[in-house]
Amino acid sequence: MVVVGASAAGLAAAEGLRRSGYAGSLVLVGEEEHLPYDRPPLSKQLLAGDWDIDRVRLRAPDAYEALDMEVRLHSRAASLEAGAHTLRLDSGEEIGYDAAVVATGVRPRVLPGTEGVAGVHVLRTLEDALALKASLANRPRVVIVGGGFIGAEAAAVARRLECEVTLVTDQAVPMADALGVEIGSMLTALHQRHGVRIVTGALVESVTTEDGRATGVRLADGRTVPGDSVVVGIGTLPNTEWLAGSGIPLGNGVECDATLHAGNDVWAAGDVASWPDPVTGERLRIEHRTNAGEQGLAVARNLLAGSDATPFTTVPYVWSDQYDLKIQIYGRTRGADQVHIAEGSVEEGKFTALYARGGRVVAAVGANMVRPLRALRPLVAAHTEWETALAATPTAAAPRNVTPPSGTAA
Repeated sequence: MVVVGASAAGLAAAEGLRRSGYAGSLVLVGEEEHLPYDRPPLSKQLLAGDWDIDRVRLRAPDAYEALDMEVRLHSRAASLEAGAHTLRLDSGEEIGYDAAVVATGVRPRVLPGTEGVAGVHVLRTLEDALALKASLANRPRVVIVGGGFIGAEAAAVARRLECEVTLVTDQAVPMADALGVEIGSMLTALHQRHGVRIVTGALVESVTTEDGRATGVRLADGRTVPGDSVVVGIGTLPNTEWLAGSGIPLGNGVECDATLHAGNDVWAAGDVASWPDPVTGERLRIEHRTNAGEQGLAVARNLLAGSDATPFTTVPYVWSDQYDLKIQIYGRTRGADQVHIAEGSVEEGKFTALYARGGRVVAAVGANMVRPLRALRPLVAAHTEWETALAATPTAAAPRNVTPPSGTAA
């Protein structure tokens, strides 16, 4: 067995194979020079200096010896021939396999023309986080491009480190596409209270430079926003280019069946995997840490199960720490057409909310209400009918609906 991608999904697949009784040859191939580490802390605890590098590692080095597998770090997958069951590395070496797991994840989108420009940062790898951390230590003027969770978390850390911060987003309200206008406005106000300047409804045209170093960004309307450090958080792209011509179906990721099998003894897990939800029929690709681990284990089970492989289903979970606020999401909020505040108050930053699409619950969101939100998870898992779900919430007698997200389902 060969697992391509040494992060959460790849490691979970490798561990799952061993736990499920596979005793044969096992190779884990990773592009980075590091043993598998956790990515969510990169924009939170590691960036803030609360954690060191050792704490983000998913396993201690001796754990890999116990797994009795070969770990190939700093090895980039160059191509795959599904029919011949052969993986080729960028070194030219070829590895034959009986089954392969693709867990190559995603990479950040970048602004055109920023390659090699000093002071421009993305946040995906350990090196990315350490480079930005070093920059923030000098208390630069920080410009954050993108109003999603990565940008918001970076803004919160930068302000904690006493940096001047400007967040630029093309949305009228940051994060409204995912959470709705009211909740997005609450988060916007939270950042403003902590001193973040927010520029909304603005497209970034380019990064301005001087002597090869960033000096800020230029907006499409001609305005400029000065800054010494530019953090770009405008989404990601699945790492599938190396699979071109492999015989594996590609689209928005590696296109698998419901069991995460892509054909020809190739499976996929984590951010790169696209599969049809057995409940809704929608084709999904989810970039969440918990999903990566769950899919890695599911692939290991299904790979060894043969004809007894089972469809993969999940309740996606993601969280974001911003200042003293912990936001948690079960399910998928984008594309929701109804939102109901189940408990608490958005204005006070302590609440739970249910999201529906087509008359069925699709997500639950909470801020600083961990246990009450967890109680709503079964409603999401069951795609509960909307009226039934409302009757089960604390505010059923006095419904409080707010504006649903503007983003499309994804």
